[in-house]
Amino acid sequence: MDLHATYPALADLRARAQRRIPPFVWEYLDSGTGKEATKARNRTALDRIGLMPSVLHGEVTPDLSTPFLGDTLPLPFGISPIGMSGLIWPGAEGHLARAGRDHNIPYCISTVATQSPEDIAPHLGPHAWFQMYPPRDPEIRRDMLARAKAAGFTTLILTVDVPTASRRERQVRSGLTNPPRLTPRLLAQIATRPAWAWETAKRGMPHMRGLDKYTDAASEGLSPTAHVGYLLRTAPDWDYVKWLRDAWDGPFIVKGILKPQDAEKLDKMGSDAIWISNHAGRQFDGAPASIDALPAIRAATKRPLIFDSGIESGLDILRALSLGADFVMLGRAFHFALGALGRTGVDHLIDILAKDMAANMGQLGAATLTELPPAFDLTTNAPFQMVQKPPRRAEIS
Repeated sequence: MDLHATYPALADLRARAQRRIPPFVWEYLDSGTGKEATKARNRTALDRIGLMPSVLHGEVTPDLSTPFLGDTLPLPFGISPIGMSGLIWPGAEGHLARAGRDHNIPYCISTVATQSPEDIAPHLGPHAWFQMYPPRDPEIRRDMLARAKAAGFTTLILTVDVPTASRRERQVRSGLTNPPRLTPRLLAQIATRPAWAWETAKRGMPHMRGLDKYTDAASEGLSPTAHVGYLLRTAPDWDYVKWLRDAWDGPFIVKGILKPQDAEKLDKMGSDAIWISNHAGRQFDGAPASIDALPAIRAATKRPLIFDSGIESGLDILRALSLGADFVMLGRAFHFALGALGRTGVDHLIDILAKDMAANMGQLGAATLTELPPAFDLTTNAPFQMVQKPPRRAEIS
C-alpha cells in the first residue's frame, strides 16, 4: 500500500485517527482549554510566516541534518511528551520510543505516561529524554531522577507551565476522568472503535505506571482534568530549577518558556537548552502564539532553542527554524499518526515531514538548514526583527 497516496499529509492521519479512537479519547488529545483561542492562535501565527522562494540554483539536494546538544541529528525534529499516551493508542510509549531509536531522533516520555521508565528502557535509543512534572517531595525527586538515569534517559526536561490543572472544558464534557472510569456512555463509545478496544483489552485500561511507586492512585477530590500526578507535584520556582540542575548529571532543558526575561535567567542558571511552548493551547487560553514569542527569546539568549505548539508540516518546521529555533518537537501530530496507523503511522509521519521539508527547501534554494531565508510577515510583507542565530556549539559556557 502506498501510504503517500492515501495519507499524503498530517491532516489525513488526523482524520483517520478521529475515526479509530473513541470520542472521549479524541477530545483528550485534540482539545485545548477555554475557547481554544490559544490553540487557534498557534495555527494562525504560523500561517502568517512567509519565506521567499529563490530560483535558478540548479538541482538542490537538501541536507536535513542539524547539530544539537553536542551531536548531529539526521532530522531537526523529535517526539514531544504527552501524558497518558497509552490512552490514545495502546502501547504508545513503546511505539514512540522505538521510532525515536530507529530514526535516531529524540523521544521524550512524560512523567505521567502509561508505561514506566523501566518498561521503556529496552526500547530507548541514544536520544532518550525524560520530562518531569516537578514532585514536591525531595526524596521522590531523587528517586525519579535515579530511575530515569538507570533506565537510559540521557536528557532531563523540566516542564514549568503547568502550575495548576487547566479546565479543558471539551475534555470535561467528554466524560473522561483520570484515571478513566468506564461509564455506560464511555463503554458505548468504545464499542464503536473495535481496533482500539481490542488492543486496549489485551493490555488493560491505561494508568500512570511510573507513579505506582509513589501513590496508591487514590484521586478523590481532584478535578476531572487533574490526575494522581497532582497529588505529588508542586509549582516550581527558581530554587527548584537550581536544585534540579545541580542534581542531574546530563543535559538539562526547561520547557514552557514564553518570556525573554525567563530565558535570560535560565541561560545564566545553566539550562542547556530552552524550550519555547504554550503547551499547545492546553493550559492557558490567553497566551500568545508560541511562534510569536520565538524571535524575542532568540534575541535574549545564545542557548539552543527548542520550539513546539501548532506544528503540522515540514513547512511549519522550516518556519520555526527560520525564526531562530534550533530544534522542533511535535506531540499531537505523532499521536494522530499513532491513532491512524499505529507504529506504521509514526514512521509514515516522519517520512511526510522529511519529504515536505525537502520539497520546500528546494523551492527556497536552500541545500542546508543554515541557508534558509529570513522570515517575513505575509500580512504586511515586513521582515521579522531578528538577531543572527549564534554559532552552534556542543557547549555554551
